[in-house]
Amino acid sequence: MPAVVSSDGTRLAYRAVGEGPPLLCLPGGPMQDAAYLGDLGGLSAHRRLVLLDPRGTGASGVPADAASYRCDRLVGDVERVRDHLGLEQVDLLAHSAGANLAALYAEQHPGRVRRLVLVTPSVLAVGVDVPDGARKQVAQERRGEPWFPAASSALEELMAGRGGPGSAEAITPFMYGRWDDAARAHHAAQHGRRNEEAAAAYRAPGAFEPDRTRAVLERLPARVLVLAGEVDLNSPPSAMAEVAAVYGAAELVVQPGAGHSPWIDDPARFVAAVAGFLDT
Repeated sequence: MPAVVSSDGTRLAYRAVGEGPPLLCLPGGPMQDAAYLGDLGGLSAHRRLVLLDPRGTGASGVPADAASYRCDRLVGDVERVRDHLGLEQVDLLAHSAGANLAALYAEQHPGRVRRLVLVTPSVLAVGVDVPDGARKQVAQERRGEPWFPAASSALEELMAGRGGPGSAEAITPFMYGRWDDAARAHHAAQHGRRNEEAAAAYRAPGAFEPDRTRAVLERLPARVLVLAGEVDLNSPPSAMAEVAAVYGAAELVVQPGAGHSPWIDDPARFVAAVAGFLDT
């Protein structure tokens, strides 16, 4: 895999897929490698996807200092890759927790971002609250599914702070628009791909200053797309509307029937939304 060396000497590997203008893709997890993104449902037919493995994950190197996993300290890695690609401005796509890093990158380097696509983004960096009621409302839309009783019970336990070791796994069907063979395979392929030490350091104290970040993002010159999944328990559409409102020039698209990985649930609809946005 091609790679670039970070300012502290850590190897940053990425996979390049497809043809066309580059689109730098930041995975979630947090601190999970980019393999689960695949080719983003065929988006590689429109863009050359540069799928970055964050430090300490996938083919990237393990840093000497574990404190460098803190989200705000990862911004330099993104800037290093942009420079390596020879881009004055970069198009960024970030999924889930990767959106926190994208927000901090845009805060620190607002002039370097041309287009920003946030797919079912995490809300930590911008300080948006996701109340339990919003998650429960989304969950109830799935009550006709055969797996609903067990998953709903596990969700209640988690929200009450009583969740056991298997509770997170039990609510997995809520994360997909259809709990079918494709969703099961996608989920299974992610087991063991997250760096747990890095994930613990990712949100260490000092990583996020939402008020400061929002003050910059509301004036961000780049156009922004926030793509939500209609039935995404993790990032409910109501919270995603608040995320879109943080940015000065953002549009919100809610993909019907989609969960947390909308390129799995309806690849064609996902690609049409993202490619259409990037090409305008």
